[in-house]
Amino acid sequence: MPKPLPTSVRTHFTALRMLLVMTVILGLAYPLLVTGISQVAFSDKANGSIVSSQGKEIGSSLLGQNYNLPKTAPSVSTTGADPDEAPVPDPRWFQPRPSAYAYDPKSSGASNLGPDSEDLLKAVEERRAAVAAFDGVDPATVPADALTASGSSLDPHISVAYAQEQVARVAKARNLPADKLNALVAKYTEGRSLGFLGAEGVNVVLLNRAVSEQN
Repeated sequence: MPKPLPTSVRTHFTALRMLLVMTVILGLAYPLLVTGISQVAFSDKANGSIVSSQGKEIGSSLLGQNYNLPKTAPSVSTTGADPDEAPVPDPRWFQPRPSAYAYDPKSSGASNLGPDSEDLLKAVEERRAAVAAFDGVDPATVPADALTASGSSLDPHISVAYAQEQVARVAKARNLPADKLNALVAKYTEGRSLGFLGAEGVNVVLLNRAVSEQN
């Protein structure tokens, strides 16, 4: 009869078998199961909800992005644009709400400034004046989402009020009828989450794609 292995050796073999079993279950089987379910039930979201126009990928309907004019100042950087040049919004596009991190998907997060922050209050007033001048409206009518960033700084949605405020400016810049743009705003207005959470919103990425296809 073979001599039994020492207790310490048997314990290590048991731990190794458990490691291998759990690796197969949690490292292979479970990820494959979840991936399979997501591809079948939520294929679009699982693959990034990519938005395409004329055969070219232009973004994701889940992530907001900037719609600024190209930078013009010379730069020594490899990008050809001066990183210190202030961004200028393009009047031909519906603009998203502000982002604490310039819509960088690698830097999702809020500004962490509280409601009593002097820096935040100053930024809000500066944005109010800039948005009112840009859209040609009374500063008192500028919606709140045009002045503050979302918690993720990547929200692709704006309020219906903010979208409607921008219609006249976009119509003038693109020489399009305002009625046509109002119809697009209505088309891309999404209801509340689960039917009762939050407020209606307009997906700027999808709206701007539709706008670009009008010209």
